[in-house]
Amino acid sequence: MKLNRGQDEAIKHGNGPCMVLAPPGSGKTLIVTERTRYLIEESGVRPDQILVITFTRFAAREMKERFERLTAGKNYPVTFGTFHSIFYGILKCAYGIGANNLMSEKESSVLLQEVLDQTDIESTPEVEDEEELVRELLREVGMVKNGLCHLKDFHSKYLTQDEFAEVFRSYEHQKKELKKFDFDDMLVQCYALFRKKPEILQGWQKRFQYILIDEFQDINRVQYEVIRMLAAPRYNLFVVGDDDQSIYGFRGAKPELMLYMKQEFPSLRTISLTVNYRSTEFITGAAARVILHNDTRFYKRVQSFRGRGQNVHVQEVLDEQEEAQYVTEEIQKKLDQGIKPGEIAVLFRAAVQARMISEILSEHRIPFEMRDYVTNFYRHFIVKDMMAYLQLAAGKRDRSLFLTICNRPLRYLARNSMENRQVNFEELRKFYCDKDWMLDIIDQFDVDVRMMKNMAPYAAIQYIRKKIGYDDFLKEYAEKHQISWKQLMDVMAELEERSKNFKSYDEWEIHIAKYTQELEEQQAKARKIKGERENKVQLMTIHSAKGLEFEDVFVIHANEGAIPHQKAEKKDEIEEERRLFYVALTRAKNNLCISYITQKNGNSIKPSRFVEELLGQRIK
Repeated sequence: MKLNRGQDEAIKHGNGPCMVLAPPGSGKTLIVTERTRYLIEESGVRPDQILVITFTRFAAREMKERFERLTAGKNYPVTFGTFHSIFYGILKCAYGIGANNLMSEKESSVLLQEVLDQTDIESTPEVEDEEELVRELLREVGMVKNGLCHLKDFHSKYLTQDEFAEVFRSYEHQKKELKKFDFDDMLVQCYALFRKKPEILQGWQKRFQYILIDEFQDINRVQYEVIRMLAAPRYNLFVVGDDDQSIYGFRGAKPELMLYMKQEFPSLRTISLTVNYRSTEFITGAAARVILHNDTRFYKRVQSFRGRGQNVHVQEVLDEQEEAQYVTEEIQKKLDQGIKPGEIAVLFRAAVQARMISEILSEHRIPFEMRDYVTNFYRHFIVKDMMAYLQLAAGKRDRSLFLTICNRPLRYLARNSMENRQVNFEELRKFYCDKDWMLDIIDQFDVDVRMMKNMAPYAAIQYIRKKIGYDDFLKEYAEKHQISWKQLMDVMAELEERSKNFKSYDEWEIHIAKYTQELEEQQAKARKIKGERENKVQLMTIHSAKGLEFEDVFVIHANEGAIPHQKAEKKDEIEEERRLFYVALTRAKNNLCISYITQKNGNSIKPSRFVEELLGQRIK
């Protein structure tokens, strides 16, 4: 392959620090592998003195395999690995630690949950459930470590400063008692090791005299500090990245570290790659119009190698269902034109936004693959409650159905009043025959069930909410469990919208069973290493799409509150959301379609400001 001027200049860089600014489709992997070969075969560097670092196991494996193909199987002993695997190896040599000392994500979650149970917390964090709180607090614990922050300077979004500090210290203490460490500890402990024992640092500096790092924009503070120490005193540090694609701020990534490298390394050479070999001119132009609104970035002028191509299409639709129908029909047209399913991607900001499109694709028997874990909407407790009511109305009398909703809302019905596998209202009346007030409650329960017998699902849900009083139950439930009542109302509103498509419960039940089976099959496949994909339409979050490319890309739910996310308020948070949108756009090679909805759960909703930036005009 013929190299362009920027690529050739980067590959043949001599000694000293060098930063390559590589926009999407500019050949980052090519640069890293070709430079590694150049160092060995043209500059005489010993292969075992070269360290190549990536951020994922898949990327490390792909980089190594590509290098081996490039060097015709010469088996050069270059070290390829992720930050975690390299730092783990260093700690293993220094302390003799093993895999039994490493905590899994599940073990970390269980331990933090135990810490929370033991801690007096008065805050009422806005989270859907306890699992989400644990997940978010683990992320914040990681941010403290990855950012080398002092606890007094860190502000949790979920707990007070004192509460978070207590949880953090207790979590770290209990880990130490167990002689365990988590993934973030590998980075922090390696940093501490190099500072405390300079003789060990010097040994590794001698071992790795040339360091190459891919996706440098994703580096966090502790990774940066360890690499800075490791690269000394020669500073043969070669980094490739694009600050416009830094989208992992929630993990502690600091794109500004790229911007300030010149201050750290005065002799730093900066090389800009300016050709995009992936996307057409219309796509690169649309992406550029969006990202130009960010202030904290390197200015780049990128040209497409592939010509003008097709216009970027922006589609307005009424709601999520209409959006899913539209995208599904467009995908079917692509398939009819001979586009391979695996070359079509549907991207979204959050996995929950895949619920509707996955259902519609399943209905149309279009094969798709889910790249992220998507919770089954029909597994939500509210949905289970509604389904239990509808099954009772349809004539079923399973004990499990009664137990699910007998006290939602409160009816004072005890479990021991329903001891048989099948329950009927006459038996309940016999059990409470000495309590007139309970008989009145049971009579009303019986009447409510019979009233819904011939109702369509939508009408029945309306009856359960308003006449039976389920909305009032949810309000009390939200207060008791300290969760957002609005989130529960959103679930209820979404369920109502879905119910409109079905004339009877039986019809809906068949649909739910098929969808659940399809989703479970997708979840099993989604456990594969990121990057491997089948020849099926790809559904994934924008974060999961990073580093991938497709012939045709659909970006759905491009609305305010979705992207940018509703929790993004500060300037740096909005800029990261814009970078995320930029990443979504630049996954497309030939065709790009962006859609936004105008209504959600009966309320008006605005298109994303990023869509307006792309179009260069306000959308009324």
